[in-house]
Amino acid sequence: METETKRIKDDSSPVLAGPLLDIDLPKIKRVKSGKVREIFDLGDSLLMVATDRISAFDCIMPNGIPLKGVVLTQISHFWFDQMAAIVPNHRLARAEDPLPPLLKAYQSQLARRSMIVKKARPLAIECVVRGFLAGSGWKEYCQSHTVCGIHLPAGLVESSELPEPIFTPATKAETGHDINISFEQAAQIVGRDTAEQVRNLSLQIYRAARDYARQRGIIIADTKFEFGFYEGGLILIDEVLTPDSSRFWPVDEYKPGRSQPSFDKQFVRDYLETLDWNKTPPAPRLPPDVVARTRDKYIEAYERLTGKTL
Repeated sequence: METETKRIKDDSSPVLAGPLLDIDLPKIKRVKSGKVREIFDLGDSLLMVATDRISAFDCIMPNGIPLKGVVLTQISHFWFDQMAAIVPNHRLARAEDPLPPLLKAYQSQLARRSMIVKKARPLAIECVVRGFLAGSGWKEYCQSHTVCGIHLPAGLVESSELPEPIFTPATKAETGHDINISFEQAAQIVGRDTAEQVRNLSLQIYRAARDYARQRGIIIADTKFEFGFYEGGLILIDEVLTPDSSRFWPVDEYKPGRSQPSFDKQFVRDYLETLDWNKTPPAPRLPPDVVARTRDKYIEAYERLTGKTL
């Protein structure tokens, strides 16, 4: 899989479909390296680059998923376009814009997987919206019929659609999992006015995306947004409504009462659960069939949502 050289469609220079696990931009300062993204300082702006790395159980796998970073970036571009009427965002260049001269030499690494963005001041909370009962929300509901302190009706089952989407913020964790918090705790962290504003924006964006995606055969079960301040106003930042930041389920296979098939790294998690691995580094290498099936699901999510071929 690492040597695959199938090319993807692109108006600019072709991009190899083998996994890109690291970004090397000599003379450009790297300011942050995350599980998937690398962030570089361009002076008056930032360069965000999505690699093909994939993590599970908070561990980065030694091999990646070809085209994953392209999918994440292009889906984010798509949603930023869709949601621009609701809230401004951090983009300084659109998906079809050429790279600036400073970055032209790195075209092969950056094409279709990079985004030039404003230097916003991120909020210290994650803005999570849940429309269905899954993950940590389902676990909490089983214990108390609540999710992040919000009381829900009795009788719901795993993957049930909620009567209304709920805003369930979380703290940001540099390592490990984010921690769910109540709205009151979020208000203490960022201020009540800001907390109310991002709650309203998050619910509005989620509802618009949920209704659109459902027409395309995808259920957005939950998702995570990030906001930041730029020139005194709140803007939407980071990635938006991607398979990494959301649970995407196929509409035609949805059945409450169980976990759902998905358009993300579920194949990776399912494979890892079969191993005698303690879920601490070093992570095991993923076999080619798991890599290929995961890649195909990411691409399918992009093509269903956008109506375009990657």
